Amino acid sequence: MPDGDLAAIYRSYLDCLNNREWASLGRFVDDDVSHNGRAIGLSGYRNMLERDVDDIPDLRFDIELLVTEPPFVASRLRFDCSPKHMFLGLHVGGKRISFAENVFYAFRGGKIVQVWSVIDKSAIEAQL
Repeated sequence: MPDGDLAAIYRSYLDCLNNREWASLGRFVDDDVSHNGRAIGLSGYRNMLERDVDDIPDLRFDIELLVTEPPFVASRLRFDCSPKHMFLGLHVGGKRISFAENVFYAFRGGKIVQVWSVIDKSAIEAQL
């Protein structure tokens, strides 16, 4: 799969998340997806994202940096949002915060099969 195709798939995946098109998630995420080494499957992945959006209604996934080397995608996502209550064990209580997530994806057959994610918690702590 050429780099451009993988980047386009990833951008479409983020559009799916930003538009809350949960029923279309299976177009981008494999049934057997794992997150940070834990097998959660497509339904667990969808539940995780739906919980995130419920906790952070203005959550939007914006690309700050994107690198593709098939079958991998590396992305630095930028967030500027207002979690309603707790986030990563921190009491945010509706305050607007900005932070980054460094996330790596492994693709197979055009779908995400593995996700490794690290959120910059110290950037959030500095704002609280």
